[in-house]
Amino acid sequence: MLKPILLEKIFDELIDSFIKNKVGIAENFLTIELSNHLKENLLRLFKNKKLTAAGIGNQKLVDHDKFIRSDQIYWLDRKNDNPHENAFFDLMDLFVAYLNETCYTGITGYEFHYTLYEKGAFYLKHLDQFRNNDSRKYSIVMYLNTSWNINDGGELCIHHPKRLQLISPNEGKSVFFKSDELVHEVLLTHQQRLSITGWLKVD
Repeated sequence: MLKPILLEKIFDELIDSFIKNKVGIAENFLTIELSNHLKENLLRLFKNKKLTAAGIGNQKLVDHDKFIRSDQIYWLDRKNDNPHENAFFDLMDLFVAYLNETCYTGITGYEFHYTLYEKGAFYLKHLDQFRNNDSRKYSIVMYLNTSWNINDGGELCIHHPKRLQLISPNEGKSVFFKSDELVHEVLLTHQQRLSITGWLKVD
């Protein structure tokens, strides 16, 4: 893991850009080493058919509609006792503590899953907060894709009131925004697209 002073610089990059533009972006939130390990974990799970089709809604109101969303997911949990996933959780613990200390957000928990979009997959416009549960306060996505280029598609498209913002899913990049505020979508991907997607919560 990076030294605390370098971590704080990256955390500030994410938070400051969020305050300025409502979408925070940090290019090196995940180190290349950690990103590669997490990517290997995700691809191993995919090969072993451990991923499941992602749904729309939560456990109380869930729907699987591949015409709206066609990605696959696997929930992360410290109980899995994977050293690289635990290193990721350690990083998120530091970020949440820093966010609470500097911005008084009151985050009390989080949830994360691996996300894999196969070629031709997408996710239409949506908000990340459930209608019957408002515990998700901030969305955060970290990308695991090496050598991604403009022809690969798969951009995260943020729908601001008067403009669209396209964000390429390059390795190590993190994107951060309020879960109940910005409609967004994942555009059609022309290559396998990998990420960790999660939410910072107030339970």
